[in-house]
Amino acid sequence: MITERSKLRRLPDRGSHEAEAVNRILDAGFLAHVGFCVNGQPFVIPTLYGRDGDRLYLHGSAASRMLRELDTGAPACVTVTHVDGLVLARSAFHHSMNYRCVVAFGTARKIDDRERKIEALRVISEHLMRGRWADVRGPAEQELKATAVLEFTIEEASAKMRTGGPKDDADDYALPVWAGVLPVSLQAGEPIPDGVESEAPEYLRSAQIFSQSQSA
Repeated sequence: MITERSKLRRLPDRGSHEAEAVNRILDAGFLAHVGFCVNGQPFVIPTLYGRDGDRLYLHGSAASRMLRELDTGAPACVTVTHVDGLVLARSAFHHSMNYRCVVAFGTARKIDDRERKIEALRVISEHLMRGRWADVRGPAEQELKATAVLEFTIEEASAKMRTGGPKDDADDYALPVWAGVLPVSLQAGEPIPDGVESEAPEYLRSAQIFSQSQSA
């Protein structure tokens, strides 16, 4: 569904409303920014997420203002962005950024069913680090009570992206200024043990780049 809130206005040829394009960007990331209003005051809160179909799972403290407000059915906006490169032009005006972004609209509800709650936590864990859930101790009852998990249903969403180099004015190509793209990626470093367990599991040692470029 496309309404005025998700309609692409600025450079719509760079965007898409197709679920495949939206999911590809969501699956390449793990950090979302959730926007919502409380008594007319807007808030934007960063949080981890996991995706299952057209649903995003969010979690946090049971006392979280964001989660308590979203559970009322308040409309929310979830944004996920990847920066793939800084586009450096010959003029200040034409500098830009290569990116992939999803803006999703919908509402969220708290998951009270114990088994569904645990499954949602598993989805979030596996979205962040595949293979981790099978290694760790599952949540205890007190931990489940202290944790709120919300199911955010994507009612509509748009994806937008930019690729390629700078687009300078014709006269500026004669300027003695370097122009091009400086690639940017989110990369994992060498795992640092806590001193108790020294050998990192294979899935952790093989984690290199979380945010793959669009062409990957």
